Amino acid sequence: MTGSAARPPRRSALLRAVTAAAVAVPLGTAGWFGWRALDHSDPAGATAAPRAATAAVSPGPSTSEEPAPTADTASAPSLTPPVAPPPTTAPAAETPPAADATSLAGRTVLLDPGHNPGNSAHTAEINRQVDIGNARKECDTTGTETNAGYTEAEYTLDVSRRARALLTARGATVVLVQDGDRPWGPCIDERARAGADAHADVALSVHADGGPASGSGFHVIMPGRVVAGKANTSAIVEPSRRLGLLLRDRFHAATGEPYADYVAEDGLDTRSDLGGLNLSTVPKVFIECGNMRNSTDAKRMTDPQWRQQAAQGIADALTVFLTAQEKAEGR
Repeated sequence: MTGSAARPPRRSALLRAVTAAAVAVPLGTAGWFGWRALDHSDPAGATAAPRAATAAVSPGPSTSEEPAPTADTASAPSLTPPVAPPPTTAPAAETPPAADATSLAGRTVLLDPGHNPGNSAHTAEINRQVDIGNARKECDTTGTETNAGYTEAEYTLDVSRRARALLTARGATVVLVQDGDRPWGPCIDERARAGADAHADVALSVHADGGPASGSGFHVIMPGRVVAGKANTSAIVEPSRRLGLLLRDRFHAATGEPYADYVAEDGLDTRSDLGGLNLSTVPKVFIECGNMRNSTDAKRMTDPQWRQQAAQGIADALTVFLTAQEKAEGR
């Protein structure tokens, strides 16, 4: 207390108790709201349960291996105008460690740049059917592109290379499913196996969407539970969901890109019709970084500086996931 003043008369014990209670209630209430505003550790149960295993498929263009569903399917600080917070977020305590050469030492990351620039010249190869456990799907697709002709395959390879550089600087071993070194493909079943073949701790498939021109934003696709044929995602559903939440929040924070307003819910989608997820045996998610058919998203995605921010969000999410995994394993 600063300054000086005459000492007021002593109050009775009853008056002091009433006064203290009157002060404590609003302060306690303000403190609770402050804690809720800062805390991001809502229980997973606060989020709606994943949608049914098999999603309805829309007739529009697709940028992952198959068409995205129409109906089936908080957050890190935003660089865009504030919106109402989603119901579930990744824990606030999980912040990216400093980017040094030892943060991810001994960890292996599998990055899967979606599609291949040469797919369009190899239609016979990419159209052949492969087994994804609960169905048969095309080996691969050509992907989408912006109206100006910047292809999804170019975008995904560039962002994956940028993310690789960031993760390598933190000590990780990073394996790319394809690095522009194949004439086409590989097929989605080979992409799914690549995580196990590389002995990876985690895998992530980078994509861009080809939705309606009026729709914008990004979303993360997580595996649903599939036990059929050679597919069994039981062991990866839960860790993949944790990765999906982290990726959604870190990507949003790094890029300012809003959640998709034309597909998924709160930037998250759960699907059981993607071979790249169904056949994976390591935690894996897809990210559709934006809608290339939307002029605003296309402008972002063709900007190298924005692509670096996209890579940063991806690298930060993977770093937090792997660091938490390491602690859980007692390494």
